[in-house]
Amino acid sequence: MKKLRVIVLVHYSLVPPEDLTPDDPRFEKFRTEYEVRQALLKLGHEARMVGVYDDLGPIRKSIEEWKPHIAFNLLEDFAGNSAFDHYVVSFLETLRLPYTGCNPRGLLLARDKGLSKKLLTYHRINVPEFAVFPFRRKVGRLPKLPFPLIVKSLIEEGSVGIARSSVVENDAELRERIALMHEKFRGDVIAEQYIEGRELYATVLGNERLEVLPTRELVFGNAEPGAPRVATYRVKWNENYRKRWGIEYQFARHLPNGVGERVVALCKRIYRVLDLSGYGRIDLRLSAENEIYVLEANPNPAIASDDEAAAAAQKAGISYDELIQRILGLGLAWSRAEAE
Repeated sequence: MKKLRVIVLVHYSLVPPEDLTPDDPRFEKFRTEYEVRQALLKLGHEARMVGVYDDLGPIRKSIEEWKPHIAFNLLEDFAGNSAFDHYVVSFLETLRLPYTGCNPRGLLLARDKGLSKKLLTYHRINVPEFAVFPFRRKVGRLPKLPFPLIVKSLIEEGSVGIARSSVVENDAELRERIALMHEKFRGDVIAEQYIEGRELYATVLGNERLEVLPTRELVFGNAEPGAPRVATYRVKWNENYRKRWGIEYQFARHLPNGVGERVVALCKRIYRVLDLSGYGRIDLRLSAENEIYVLEANPNPAIASDDEAAAAAQKAGISYDELIQRILGLGLAWSRAEAE
């Protein structure tokens, strides 16, 4: 295995301290960045962290001074805006530096929940009924959508902005939630049909040849009375809340006959329709009638050792270090294919 010089692109506030250890109180804040760096070092590569916010200068400087073979991209936004993350990858392409994760086109298509749903609908892939409400445009006559609806930011990830009150039951609640989201995020909002059912997650690895890892599920157990069975911000990020209400992430059990195979085939189709590359996670809902609906596609999902992608990889017999090496290899392969 060739030893590589790897620049690791992270938010400027998430460059892990050199003396950080897993028992340090600061560890959780830097977990992903720390674990990726450590995995790279264990694999025998050289790793240099590059903090980025709204200036591409540090990336260019590191490339000119250190001549890395590849960039490991852990950025989730640029200048505080998640819609701009494809700019960084486009910049890497102009410099002809290979990078991990998704290409600019895939990032642009998948980050916009409305655009991605339109593309999937065109390809006859089930998505919840939806409507987009642009920022700075008056909400006039509401479209006829089936209540309940869930209201989200069009581009934010990680369940940011999703709470119990995101699920609305009537026009008045819908208007109120749209106004709140417009004010809070200063961006477009999407309202989509709430699909009652099981929430499934499938991680996909690959560029042309795709591997779908074992399906994970968010099981709601004894959810708080009156709370919608959705991955709210509290559900996603508050471990104590999940323990209190018996909510847990686990591997999908007792899927109806044929559903597992349908999930694999569907996720490959979605990945290709949205032109994703590297690795991604597809979020799905399985209704009581065994209909599968696509909630969203997430390029470059979280890859700390306790995240869904790493858990699914482990189940498939891929260790954490091997997962990081696979992601590196896919980045190099994508770059070679693009250069041909």
